[in-house]
Amino acid sequence: MSRTRVDEPVVVTVGFAVGAGGEGIAYAAWPGADGAATNLVRVGFRIRPLPALRGRDVAYRALGAVAAELVRRKIGVAELRTEDAELCADLVARRALPGALIVPYVTLRCALNRLERATVAFSDERTVRDLTARARAEACLTVAA
Repeated sequence: MSRTRVDEPVVVTVGFAVGAGGEGIAYAAWPGADGAATNLVRVGFRIRPLPALRGRDVAYRALGAVAAELVRRKIGVAELRTEDAELCADLVARRALPGALIVPYVTLRCALNRLERATVAFSDERTVRDLTARARAEACLTVAA
């Protein structure tokens, strides 16, 4: 069931990874309308990660891809939870960024602004770790294939 306007945010847990070839995978999960079932989506993205950024650019691209998918599914209000504490700090504190992250930061902010309301929060809950492990496994399999 799609949602267009709700007061309570849809809590979306996000896990992601990128393979050596730049093929990224993000998994997003959120409770279904009936409260029991869970919606699980896989979103692909491409990126050429910069080693100096230690994955921060990958996190920006992954969350941007998930935000675009939420817009496509007409989810207006969302809280995205990720285990990337650096990304959360960048967005919440609006701290100074390395030059190479400025465009990815603006791109992510634009993707989040397409939602009616969006927040990004750190989480180390099991679901986030499981989705990240799933994405990492798939990224490794893609490289091996």
